Amino acid sequence: MDKRDAVPGQERHAFDLILVGGGLANGLIAWRLRTQRPELNILLLEAGDAIGGNHTWSFHDGDLNAAQHTWIAPLVGARWPRYEVVFPGHARTLESGYASVASEDFARVITAALGHALRTGARVESVTPTTVMLAGGETLHAGAVIDGRGPRASPRLALGYQTFLGQEVRLAVPHGLTAPVIMDADVEQEGGYRFVYLLPFGPDRILIEDTHYVDSGIWEPERLRANVNAYARSRGWQIAQVLREEHGSLPIVLAGDVDGFWSDLAGQPVSGLRAGLFHSTTGYSLPHAVRLAERVAGLADLSAPSLFAAVKGEATNAWNSQGFFRLLNRMLFLAGSPDNRWRVMARFYRLPAPLIERFYSARLRLLDKARILSGKPPVPVRAAMLAARSTHPSQIRKAE
Repeated sequence: MDKRDAVPGQERHAFDLILVGGGLANGLIAWRLRTQRPELNILLLEAGDAIGGNHTWSFHDGDLNAAQHTWIAPLVGARWPRYEVVFPGHARTLESGYASVASEDFARVITAALGHALRTGARVESVTPTTVMLAGGETLHAGAVIDGRGPRASPRLALGYQTFLGQEVRLAVPHGLTAPVIMDADVEQEGGYRFVYLLPFGPDRILIEDTHYVDSGIWEPERLRANVNAYARSRGWQIAQVLREEHGSLPIVLAGDVDGFWSDLAGQPVSGLRAGLFHSTTGYSLPHAVRLAERVAGLADLSAPSLFAAVKGEATNAWNSQGFFRLLNRMLFLAGSPDNRWRVMARFYRLPAPLIERFYSARLRLLDKARILSGKPPVPVRAAMLAARSTHPSQIRKAE
């Protein structure tokens, strides 16, 4: 049938699915669909010159199952069999695998797989569940549109923030590390929980990232760059070359109205941080993105209502399973002085290694939760009790 003869509302869509924003979640969805369901006509739109931005996404071995490790393997640029943490008066090595995906590898693999299904340099003016308007006025139509352009401000959520700036550098001499240091908190705290994150990619190549758990998403790049340089000097490292720099401000959820959050989206399918799909305490998002990609690729119906329901279901399940983490976040942010937040994490890292692994994979058992909360709290008891009871954003704003 000629499109001109179609019944209004029954026109064929140009695409089965359009994904707006080439970040982690949308990139994995597009890649999974392209490899598992190549008959679909999909399009990934990215405003920049390449997908993936300038990021490093890391995960623990226990975060993914064996099948997920297999299909994501082409993206993984570095793996280590263990990692370390450091706190004042306490350091520990955990024999648990850790891996990282660099945005460069992400872009290389997924760009090649998508071919003409990827359009870069595409600035988007607006989206609806079935249309995308580009800068210049062109409108694209699809059975569904997934908006994956990062977190959106919402009054339904009470947030803290994890702000960071990292520099991947080449040193004048080898650094001597054999494993990542995912938290070196034996540093000046500067008004929040601060730690330095280290990923040794080669004998003299390392990512040094200055990270802060703070009340505001506002960050000061010059101060963080100075911290990176000062930390390198404190280790006796001379930076010969800065290879690249990454930065960000990740939401740390304290409380929220999840039903209102999804009602506000009015049926618009979303993904990644925009859908609230991340670990509430650590901010790690790759395991959530992997699971969402598998869920979307397995849908028989890729219409906008079906996709919205699927993403909402995935995100709501994640929300409901992470209530304990939001409780910990409130204790971290609301129950003690900012410069003493490190004590909460230092106490946590003295717990058994299997519990810590389950914490990162968000699969804590009831006894794990009891173990984490048992004993003398590292924050004032009354403040901890008030923080525990503040389960709605309005309560937290009043307390602030």
